[in-house]
Amino acid sequence: MRIPPFPVYIFDVDGTLVDSAVDICGAVDEILTSHGVPRQPFDFLRSYIGLHLDVLFEDLIPGITKESCAAMVAEYRKVYQARGHSGTRVYGGVTAMLAGLGGRKSTATTKGTPTTRIILEQFGLITHFDHVQGTDGFPAKPEPDVIMKTIELFGVRPQDCLFIGDSAADMEAGKRCGVKLCGVGYGYGNVAQMHRFEPEYWIDAPEQLLS
Repeated sequence: MRIPPFPVYIFDVDGTLVDSAVDICGAVDEILTSHGVPRQPFDFLRSYIGLHLDVLFEDLIPGITKESCAAMVAEYRKVYQARGHSGTRVYGGVTAMLAGLGGRKSTATTKGTPTTRIILEQFGLITHFDHVQGTDGFPAKPEPDVIMKTIELFGVRPQDCLFIGDSAADMEAGKRCGVKLCGVGYGYGNVAQMHRFEPEYWIDAPEQLLS
């Protein structure tokens, strides 16, 4: 289905704009093993990308306290930043897609805003964005907060926005705030789970966003 132009495009980052699984999963694995958790398969860890790390830690460490979980998340952030995003790459076609797409653009990611901005700057994508929004002190997707921040800042209606993401959490968050949805088939998410939220559009390559 042809995707019409939208006034606003809101993008997930990991698994949608950049393939960052090597750095994310590598940092997570380092933290888990340092806490005595057996090494986990790469594909298993990758399936949690897009959710808050609390979800993964709580699933793997039954009975973990909120305090311990928060400490592990803080450790992860240090380890992840220290990797310098050396294993991360921009998906083919993303740069040209962002350059050719009209409308205003923002992000809606589980990463914090400062980290998101660093990645977009490092990979030459920052100039294509009117706003950078991460998850800063409020609930992560599938809660809709991070998407609503951009909607409120831009002063637009949810239906004027297309949210592009690669996970069921993305689709649920977008559905809950009333934006139009575009599922990404080349990322990390479970396609069947994403389709449950009935995204209006679907792409298997970034350039398919261009009208």
